[in-house]
Amino acid sequence: MTNPIALDSALAGFDAVWSPRIVANVNDYDIRLARFGGEHVWHVHEDTDEFFLVLDGEIEIGLREPAGEHVVTVARGSVFVVPRGTFHKPSSKGGAVVLLVEPSGTLSVGDEHDEVPGHVDVTVGHRVETA
Repeated sequence: MTNPIALDSALAGFDAVWSPRIVANVNDYDIRLARFGGEHVWHVHEDTDEFFLVLDGEIEIGLREPAGEHVVTVARGSVFVVPRGTFHKPSSKGGAVVLLVEPSGTLSVGDEHDEVPGHVDVTVGHRVETA
């Protein structure tokens, strides 16, 4: 990458929810931009944490931990990390824009997951088209 990428421009290039776009790479990690809307799927990343930065809107992340299930609300401007090996289910009632950091090649539905609904893109991310 030799030029900055404007996130507003990247967002203008897609409107699909749960279909992350790769805006940059840092070492062996993807910086992904995604639109959240409705519910994702319960899934787990066995070998990596997952970083969420809410740029717009609000998200909820359901977590299945040894003490039981609970939900964490992540507001605009806030970050949250789901630890590796933790089943989680992101959702957003009103829609959100989220920046994610994951190792390159990480599948959007993790290593293990519930049945994937049609509105969730099973992908390792789509590269943002730059001019």
